[in-house]
Amino acid sequence: MCARSVLLCAGVLLLNWVARAQSAEEVHVSVRSTPTTHTTGETPASLDALARPLRVDVNLVLVPVTVTDPFGRPVIALAKQDFTVYEEDKPQEIRYFMEEEAPISISVLLDVSKSMSDKIDIERAAIVEFFRNANPDDEYFAITFSDHPRLLAGPTRSIDDVERRLIAVEPGGPTALLDAIYLAEFQLRSAHYRRKAIVIISDGGDNASRYTLREIKSLVQESDVQIYAIGLFDTFFFNTLEERLGKKWLNEITDRTGGRTVTVDDRDNIPKAAAAISREMRNQYVLGYNPKSESAGKWRKIKVRVNSSAVKKPVQVSYKRGYAAAGKFH
Repeated sequence: MCARSVLLCAGVLLLNWVARAQSAEEVHVSVRSTPTTHTTGETPASLDALARPLRVDVNLVLVPVTVTDPFGRPVIALAKQDFTVYEEDKPQEIRYFMEEEAPISISVLLDVSKSMSDKIDIERAAIVEFFRNANPDDEYFAITFSDHPRLLAGPTRSIDDVERRLIAVEPGGPTALLDAIYLAEFQLRSAHYRRKAIVIISDGGDNASRYTLREIKSLVQESDVQIYAIGLFDTFFFNTLEERLGKKWLNEITDRTGGRTVTVDDRDNIPKAAAAISREMRNQYVLGYNPKSESAGKWRKIKVRVNSSAVKKPVQVSYKRGYAAAGKFH
C-alpha cells in the first residue's frame, strides 16, 4: 500500500470520530473567494476532495479584508478609494465595496493537551471573553483536541452551551492540532452562513496528528475559511521541538487564509486577545474586482494596500493572498 493510501485511510479514521459525518459536493457559486457548498451524507474520500476548488459563474473576485490599528483594534469607516487591490502586481479597478458586519459560522478549537495543564484556567477565561464579545446570531462549532480532535457541539447558536462544554474539559494527552484543523474545515462545509472562520487557542505544538503541516497548509489555502489563532507563548525557553515550532506553524497556517496569529507572551493578556479577535473577525471590508484573464489552475497572487492618506498610524491589513484560477473568463 502506498504512503498516500495510508494517509487517506487515516483521514477516514479521523472523520469517524464524528457521530455522523457529512461531506460536500461541487456546486456552482456566484463568487470566487467565498463559495457556498451543499452537503450530502457521505464521508470525503481524501484531503484533496475536501480542498477541491469550486466552479464560478461570474468573473467577480471578492476579497474580505480586515484592517487593524497597532493595538489590534478594527479600523472602521474606510471608503472604497482608501484601498488599492493588485492581482499579479497589476492594479485592479474595485467594482464592489462593502463594509460588512454580518453573522458568521465559527469553529472554536481549544487545545486541551497535557502541555496546556498549567494554562487551562487562562484558556477558560479566554473562552468566556471570546463569547462575551460574540454576536448572538453567529453559528458555532466547538472542538477540543489532545490525542485526537473531539467535536463537542455544533452547529448551534447557543453561546452558553458551547461555552459550558469547552470550559468543562480537563487537559491531558499529546497534541493533534493539525487533525483538529482538518476536522474544523470539514464541519464548516455544512455551515449556515457564507462567512466562515476558525479560532484556535493553543501553543501551536503538534506531536500526534495524522495529517502533515504541508497538507493542512494546502487545504486551508484553497478553502474559503479564515483562520485566527491565539498563540500561548509565555516563555522564551521551549522544552520540546513541537513547542519551538508552534509559533511558526500557527503563523504559516493563518497567513494563508487571510486571518492572523496573535502572539501572547504574557498569559494575563490572553482573555483580552480573545475578545479582540471576537470583535475583529466580524468587522471586515469586502472588495470586488473583475480579472481580465487567467490561466486554468494557476495561482493568482493578490495584494491589498490601505492608502497612507486614509489612516493616521500604520495599520495591519489581513486578507487572503491569492486564489486558484478556474479558467479564462468570457
